[in-house]
Amino acid sequence: MKKAEIIETGRKVIEQEIDALKTASGRLGDDFSKAVGLIIKCKGKVIVTGIGKSGHIGKKIAASLASLGTPSFFMHSTEALHGDSGMARKEDVIIAISNSGTTSEVVSAAERCKDMGCALISMTGNPDSKLAILADAFLNIDVAHEADHLNLAPTSSTTVTLALGDALAVVVSKAKGFTSMDFGYFHSGGALGKKTAKAK
Repeated sequence: MKKAEIIETGRKVIEQEIDALKTASGRLGDDFSKAVGLIIKCKGKVIVTGIGKSGHIGKKIAASLASLGTPSFFMHSTEALHGDSGMARKEDVIIAISNSGTTSEVVSAAERCKDMGCALISMTGNPDSKLAILADAFLNIDVAHEADHLNLAPTSSTTVTLALGDALAVVVSKAKGFTSMDFGYFHSGGALGKKTAKAK
């Protein structure tokens, strides 16, 4: 590839992901509000589950929720079926992520947690999937096209999932009245810790 083609291809990837984010933003509605309400009312923890690229994104969502004042952790869907579902309690809220909505391990983990009495927020691109139907709140992560040239690699869809997770974490944090001092308490180390310490 020549330099001009490299730059143009890179630009197209970013532009496709921007378009996907704009579409996702326009879809926000009642179910997003419902998902925020479920997390705010949660008396336990928020447990994020997924596998593959969805699992990697799920880990970041769990970390963002925790750093913004909502106790949260990640549970690998496969491990959930081999004992880790014991981490969940009926007071918890589950966020289950699967772009297809049919990933067997994710669906099974979600079903197990629902059986325990947990509320379920599903993040999937298929509103007719079992994972979406199971959900108490369904967040649509559908994209028209992945950003790679094969339309196969999770790119636009994972970007949308991450952004929706950020939106959940930030809106919940704001609704709870989470302050910069609270943020600083959880970020005592590193550059963020120093920044919040100066702000006090």
